[in-house]
Amino acid sequence: MIAATLALVGLFVALYLWLWKIGLLGVLACGDGGCETVQLSSYADLFGIPVALCGVAGYLAMLGVGLAGVQGPLAARRWPTTALVLLAGLGVAFSGYLTYLEAAVIHAWCRWCVVSAVIVTAIFGVAAAGWLAQRRGARG
Repeated sequence: MIAATLALVGLFVALYLWLWKIGLLGVLACGDGGCETVQLSSYADLFGIPVALCGVAGYLAMLGVGLAGVQGPLAARRWPTTALVLLAGLGVAFSGYLTYLEAAVIHAWCRWCVVSAVIVTAIFGVAAAGWLAQRRGARG
């Protein structure tokens, strides 16, 4: 349930950034303008798709898998935890790449992007701990 809650928070962050990107929100609350610089850079789109929308899709997937993994018969199955580890692992890798771009290429920091990176890393940690506990339980 912790991973699902974190995914919900991450979904709200990504949704906020995406709604600003497509012009449905007028002001991006960031403080120093770094968010706007990052969101308006050429790196804010991936094959024509806003990176924030990729975040919305990723967090929705993690939320769905996280909720499925705590439901009755699926709670005892391994696949939801494994899927969550894989999804969050991809999110951590992608966030790492984007954070590198912020630091080394764009030279601006989006606070919301950093928050999202922390959230997806926490989801990965929780999911990995659950996966390891399942493995230990299966052997014991």
